[in-house]
Parts: sequence; C-alpha cells; structure tokens
Amino acid sequence: MTPQAKLIFAISLLLGTTIVISSNHWVTIWAGLEINTLAILPLIAKSHHPRAIEAATKYFLTQATASTLLLFSATTNAWYTGQWDITQLTHPAACLILTSALAMKLGLAPFHFWFPEVLQGSSLTTALILSTAMKFPPMTLLLITSPSLNPTLLTSMAILSAALGGWMGLNQTQIRKILAFSSISHLGWMVIIVSYNPKLTLLNFYLYALMTTTVFLTLNVIKTSKLSTLMTTWTKTPALSAMLMLTLLSLAGLPPFTGFLPKWFIIQELTNQNMAPAATAIALLSLLGLFFYLRLAYCATITLPPHTTNHMKQWHTNSPTSITIAILTTTSIMLLPISPMILTTI
Repeated sequence: MTPQAKLIFAISLLLGTTIVISSNHWVTIWAGLEINTLAILPLIAKSHHPRAIEAATKYFLTQATASTLLLFSATTNAWYTGQWDITQLTHPAACLILTSALAMKLGLAPFHFWFPEVLQGSSLTTALILSTAMKFPPMTLLLITSPSLNPTLLTSMAILSAALGGWMGLNQTQIRKILAFSSISHLGWMVIIVSYNPKLTLLNFYLYALMTTTVFLTLNVIKTSKLSTLMTTWTKTPALSAMLMLTLLSLAGLPPFTGFLPKWFIIQELTNQNMAPAATAIALLSLLGLFFYLRLAYCATITLPPHTTNHMKQWHTNSPTSITIAILTTTSIMLLPISPMILTTI
C-alpha cells in the first residue's frame, strides 16, 4: 500500500471520528460511522492473505448490520416523536435497538464474536487501531445516550462481557486473540458504570487505550504474535520484555499500577449506588483475565525457551527503544500515585 493511500485512509478515519463526536443529528452520526468503516477496511485487507480478506469481510458485514440497526433505531424514534436529535431518544423500542447496535459496534457480549476473528486476521498496527481508535465513536454515542438506555440491560451485558472475555481468553495461544478477549472484558467494566457515572467510563476507556497502545507497539517492535515466539524475545530485547511484563500486569488491574485506578473507582461507585453484588461479580470475573495476563507476562520474561524449541534464538539488539514506547510505558505503569488529582477532574 502506497504512503498516499495510507494518508487518505488515516485522514478519513480522523474525519469520520470527528463527524460522529461533534454531531447531534442521527443521519450525520450514521454517515461518520460509515466513513470510519470504509476507511479501515483496506487497512485490514492490505496483506491480501486469505485470513485478512476473511477478517475484512466479517468486519464489513458486522459493522454494516450495526449501522443499519442504528439508522433503524433513529428512524423509529423520529417516527414516534418527530425528533432526530441524539439527546431526544425516548421511545423504548428505539432505545433497545440502539443498545444492540452500539454493542455490535463495540464488540460487547453477546455481539462480540466478530472481534477476536477480525483482530487475528489483521496486522498488529491495524489491530491497535481496531482496539482503540475505532471504539471511540461508538463509545461517545454510548456516553451521550446513556441516560435513555436501560441500566439493568447494560449491567447484564457488562457482566456477561467480563465473564466471556475472561473465559474465552484462557486457552488462546495467539496474542492478538488474547488481547481481543481482554478488550471485551474491559468493555464490560466501562459499560457497567456508564448509566451511573459516564466520566468514569471515559477515564477507563482512556487508560485502557493507553495501556493497549503500549502493548501493541511493543509487540510490533519485537515482531511477536504468538506465545511460542514471545518466549524467545528475552534474549533479543530484555529491557523491552521487562516493560511489557509490567504493562501487562497494569492491564490486568494489579494495585501498584495504572490499571488498578479505574477498577478501584468503578467498584467504589457501584458500591455507592447500592450495587455491591454487581461489583463483587465483575471483580471476581476479572480474576479470569488476570490468569491470561500473568501467562503472557510469564512468557515474556520469566521463562527462557527450552533447548527443544523450534524457534531460532534471537540476537540481542542494541537499537534504542522508541521514545513513544518509553513515555507510554511510564504512564501505563505509574499513574496510580496521582489518582487524587485524577479524581478531582472527573
């Protein structure tokens, strides 16, 4: 793919996202989402590998269905109320259809099946865009329309996402699939609190995007996409592997790291809303995710490959680590001490 084509697709992604987050009319929001979908498709299919073509097809069909549902929801609401404004969503059927459409756009359970397959068929860079930037427009819509949506339904879908994201990630050996199930699990944490404190959802999304970007960029530098090759990277880039381990533990939500911050705030807010059973359930389900993060961290640093490994031992490289990865890793690990300051801003 030529640099000019990449630039056009990048600008289209930016344009689509900007249209969605700045519009208050359903038709322009739908148009922005369509621009986004059409801009990312060539990036998914650029390798011309059958798996990449399959991933692009699955992505297109799912996103087209979700966009149709979104337009159907807006039309239903306009038919009954005469309002096309995004904040005037009042008809119950329209709210239910919109919930399904946004869940499909985000990859929230039970509409999550496309996401691991699409990520597995994409390159690491495209997988990063799909996991972070492509989730921002539907997440914005969810935040704006959250007062109209059914909180019980959202809570049920959130707990289901946390459960399925944890369980289905347990026996995976492909790192992109593990990170896809990790994304589904994190979406559960974001959605469970959206009806009660949308700012916490946004904070969780920002920190999740920060940590996921760090992991994907690190994996891209060490050229790793399977657990078996991750075991051999310690000899090549020991410092980067150590930082990857700490970032993965942060993504798991362990206390001294940044990832613990949103989980702590969300459990606190759920308890204040008299939703202690939901808080307990989602906290216990996050332990499933902790297992595969620990497995990744273990493979990244603690194990040295056995002598019977099929992979060639890699040479140690002295090339300097990118300043972007250094900054992202630092923020992914060390933001917990400034949590009182973050708490005052939300």
